[in-house]
Amino acid sequence: MKDDLVLRVVGKLLIPFILLFGLYVLFHGDYGPGGGFQAGVILAAGIIFYALIYSVEEARRVVPEPLVEAMMAVGVLLYVTVGVAGQVLGGNFLDYFVLAADPVAGQLRGILLVECGVAVAVTGVMLKVFYMFAGRGNLDQ
Repeated sequence: MKDDLVLRVVGKLLIPFILLFGLYVLFHGDYGPGGGFQAGVILAAGIIFYALIYSVEEARRVVPEPLVEAMMAVGVLLYVTVGVAGQVLGGNFLDYFVLAADPVAGQLRGILLVECGVAVAVTGVMLKVFYMFAGRGNLDQ
């Protein structure tokens, strides 16, 4: 697909909007449908689309595997940190209301942080799975 000029131009125009839509889904998730998992899959799909158009090696240069592995760990760590913070501040695991002086603000803060952790972890896992499968064959034909 690297030689298809139309696909490369359309991809170059669409990929930023795909990534922006992923961020929209993430930040709108606590007010409506969507959230961390959906946003993580959309963000990973944008990078996978980039890899399918430009090459897996180019995608690995833009988003290297050590970064992907760190994303998986950091996402889970953020999720667990928010849960433990609820316990440390006097609530139960993932009790968000203790994260701020106002319980509603604590709920919003906690949900957003958990959703960010889920999005980062899901993006990392999806990209790792793609990189593992892409390493088994030649997707650049």
